[in-house]
Amino acid sequence: MLPRRLIRGHDTKRLRYFLAALFLALAVPTAVLIWQAYGQLKWEAFHHYRTIAEDVTGRIDARLVDLMHSVDARSFADYAFLVVSGDPSANLVQRSPLSQYPVQRDLPGVIGYFQVDAEGSFSTPLLPPDGTDAGSLGIGEAEYTERLQLAQEIQQVLADNRLVRPRPDLGRWRNLAAAPAPLEESDAGRNEAGSGAEQRAAPGSSESVAAAPNVSSRSGASAAIVDRDAYSQRIFDELNEPSTGGGDFARQREAEELADQTGSDARPARASKVSGLDIDADLQKSSERVARQDTFEGRSNDDPIDAVGRVKRKEQIALPEPVGGAASEAPTNIAGPVGLRISTFESEIDPFEFSLLDSGHFVLFRRVWRDDERYIQGVLVDAKRFMDDVIRAQFVDTALATMSSLVVAYEDDVIRTFDGRAGASYASLAEGLDRTLLYRSRLPAPMTSLQLIFTLESLPPGPGARVVSWATLVLAIVFVAGFVTLYQLGVRQIELARQEQDFVSAVSHELRTPLTSIRMYGEMLKEGWVSEEKRQSYYQFIHDESERLSRLISNVLQLARLTRADPQFDMKSIRVGDLMRGIESKITGQVEHAGFELRLHRSDEADGTVIRVDEDCFAQILINLIDNAIKFSKGAATRMIEVSSKRLSDGRVSIAVRDFGPGIPKDQLTRETVGTGIGLAIVHQLTTAMNGSVELINAEPGAEFRITFPASD
Repeated sequence: MLPRRLIRGHDTKRLRYFLAALFLALAVPTAVLIWQAYGQLKWEAFHHYRTIAEDVTGRIDARLVDLMHSVDARSFADYAFLVVSGDPSANLVQRSPLSQYPVQRDLPGVIGYFQVDAEGSFSTPLLPPDGTDAGSLGIGEAEYTERLQLAQEIQQVLADNRLVRPRPDLGRWRNLAAAPAPLEESDAGRNEAGSGAEQRAAPGSSESVAAAPNVSSRSGASAAIVDRDAYSQRIFDELNEPSTGGGDFARQREAEELADQTGSDARPARASKVSGLDIDADLQKSSERVARQDTFEGRSNDDPIDAVGRVKRKEQIALPEPVGGAASEAPTNIAGPVGLRISTFESEIDPFEFSLLDSGHFVLFRRVWRDDERYIQGVLVDAKRFMDDVIRAQFVDTALATMSSLVVAYEDDVIRTFDGRAGASYASLAEGLDRTLLYRSRLPAPMTSLQLIFTLESLPPGPGARVVSWATLVLAIVFVAGFVTLYQLGVRQIELARQEQDFVSAVSHELRTPLTSIRMYGEMLKEGWVSEEKRQSYYQFIHDESERLSRLISNVLQLARLTRADPQFDMKSIRVGDLMRGIESKITGQVEHAGFELRLHRSDEADGTVIRVDEDCFAQILINLIDNAIKFSKGAATRMIEVSSKRLSDGRVSIAVRDFGPGIPKDQLTRETVGTGIGLAIVHQLTTAMNGSVELINAEPGAEFRITFPASD
């Protein structure tokens, strides 16, 4: 219960304001603490998944470093069809490792290897030297056709991207494959034969990567452009410059120029941009703080791992070459070639570089110097298969795949997105890229233009978040329930305090009335103002008021005892008839002295029933009920009090006291007349203490109080 000092002078409205202020004073700091806890847990979860993203990136980096070792290790001679075996003086030649068919794959998604000389002439280790009898080298007609189709596809892709001169006479062998086969048919044939270009998409097809919107079918028009201009290997040098290959602006410009020259209205769609990603500002700042910490510790997420040994190198090469005009004579025995000579020379080889072509393919290329001439050697890669094998395979098996996406970007262009739940999706302007940045990093050299961007779609709560959630729920319930309970207790205390004030006021009034009457009649008798005839009536009035005052004080004291402590009763089993006969004389005199008529209605069944009560308490209950009836029916037309008893169907005994006054509302124990209600309060307390019940009934006219007691066994 609330202390009296706290509720003194308060009403329910002020109590509500007070408790609301107290609730806010406690709830606001608690909410701030919970919010801070959630924020910390969110950051810890973010950092946990960022660590996973770093681990995934590390595995991708490590694999690329291993793959690039094998690509870099290829010698200059490996890009020819025939290479010298063992000691050059032995004059023995064999097929190059890169001449294998299906294609030897140093990287996932490799379509084929190529070489471009200073004049722009294209060659590939897939095909023997021009004019050579492929049959003498163990290549059948069907296999040669497939090799030729793949070589033509590689050449076509490079020509479409203006990297080589088109060669209509590529790979002539007798009268076989005089004209290039369509790429679609070539692909279908190779897939059925199990070629190395398995499931590759043709340039310009719908299965190209996200950069494919920049692809245009330029096999005719671009070839014309290349033929018209003097060829220069400088086009490879410009691939990674901002204004040319790999740059979205350059590809857009070239596509528009090509469309103008060919009369086409087609315009490739601009790729989505990394700068267009909507990144959560708070988590972005957190990510940048961690990135700066990584830099301080020795590695930045923008400083990719470089492959070990990727430096310019020199090597001694022995290469079989045609002798004079004997180039047309095919060797009859590879171990003892006819018309070939072994040339030994030194070459200088640069590390590989990387670029994304307009057609959507990846290309790795390097510059090689031989006899003051520069060659370009490279690998054409299917970008989709490469990213699926190297990047997606490492991503989908991690916890990140269920709640994040992995964006692969070439410089600022988004070329691929992986969603672990829905597979891969291609970026477009229509696609919403609202994400929260988790981690970003560039791939190791030479693929530093590719970057991986991990973006959160949702941040799963950690184990601590569940504990905080439950604690928040419990605190909310405790706060609400506690303050509702406090409010209810406060209202009850206010009502009790108000009732106590009313009680004191009423008791004071009740005590003052008999005392005033006694004092007034006493003074009149003392002064001799009363005649002898009236003297006895004044004495009687003083006696009656004294009795009334005594009963009032007795009731107050008894009510106090009932309220503050367990009352001690002398409970006995007694017949109702005996109880009524014992009290009949008391209540008869009480009623008749007040000028009322008493009517008793007793049933034999009720008189014979035994109940367990305290006789004195039972008598006091009836006296108080009759006193209450007399007091509140003095102005009634019928001055009568009825007392009745009967046995109910369930075995209980009901004793009723009825008057013929104004009646009492059902929701009140006291009537709207002057009085304290102490007598009725004592009736209720005593009856309840003796396992009985009190019921008020409006009898119209008058009121009837019924007290009911259970029958004793």
